[in-house]
Amino acid sequence: MDFFLDDLPSTSMSTPKKGHDDSLMLEDTDHDLSRKKSSSVSMTEIQEQHSSSYIDNISKKAQEMIEKINHGRTRDQEMMDGFQEKLTEKVTEMCQLMKEHMYIIYEKNSNEIQVKLQELSEVLENCSKLNHELLEASQALASLRHGLDINQRSEQ
Repeated sequence: MDFFLDDLPSTSMSTPKKGHDDSLMLEDTDHDLSRKKSSSVSMTEIQEQHSSSYIDNISKKAQEMIEKINHGRTRDQEMMDGFQEKLTEKVTEMCQLMKEHMYIIYEKNSNEIQVKLQELSEVLENCSKLNHELLEASQALASLRHGLDINQRSEQ
């Protein structure tokens, strides 16, 4: 950028005068040129500093945004970990309650089954007694029939 400002012609046009005034005029022109160079340098430096500070500012804001995003992600991960932990606790708790309920039902069913098995056992015992009595009655009838058959044959 300096080369543009350095190449620009001076705006102070002076006509050379002879004598003592010539050297003064030359010094004024040199002084004006050096002032313009220093002002152009300082403008360039200001622009560079401004550009540099603008870039630094953008870079800083981008870094802050990245840190904010990372912080948000960390917070999200912690929230999900907490959610998973609570969900695991709730599922474990529900499973435990279901087991307890299942065992209560098992106990109730076991008691009912026990009563039914006792009744079945009594019925089977009665069936066995009746079967035994029927066998005895059948044997008695068979003996009676056998005795009647013998009597009928002897009468004939």
